[in-house]
Amino acid sequence: MRLSRLRVGEILALIGAAGVIFALTLPWYESAGRTLDAWDTFGPAVVLLLLSAVVALVLAVATVTERSTALPVAAAIWSTFFGFVAVIAAIVRLLERPQDSSSLCAGAWVALAGALLIAVGSWESIRDERTRRYPPASPEPRVPPA
Repeated sequence: MRLSRLRVGEILALIGAAGVIFALTLPWYESAGRTLDAWDTFGPAVVLLLLSAVVALVLAVATVTERSTALPVAAAIWSTFFGFVAVIAAIVRLLERPQDSSSLCAGAWVALAGALLIAVGSWESIRDERTRRYPPASPEPRVPPA
């Protein structure tokens, strides 16, 4: 496990995942004297936001723990996909206000920012092809059969 393997993309995705998780605790909408959070308005968009945060966390953990680049690259691809889906879901939650709410609160905006960070960070993780963070494989030579 080496934290030095984390690059800018993985760090951005990790910050975005933390932002999405934090946004779930904040109020998202305000109606007549009442605030609604993500759990009050639970729907497919919230599930997609949670899924993108989980996949971004998997990306960071895979990058830190794996010895090869196969699993981190696969996690980056899925994290990019779910990051862009989460951005769309967050925009939908901003435009579609549930239960006659009158205004948006901080939670919806933090969720959008977190989803954007997940998408951009995962994309940057795919773009960044530096291999110096992973030591080259050096298998022991095998003796040929006689």
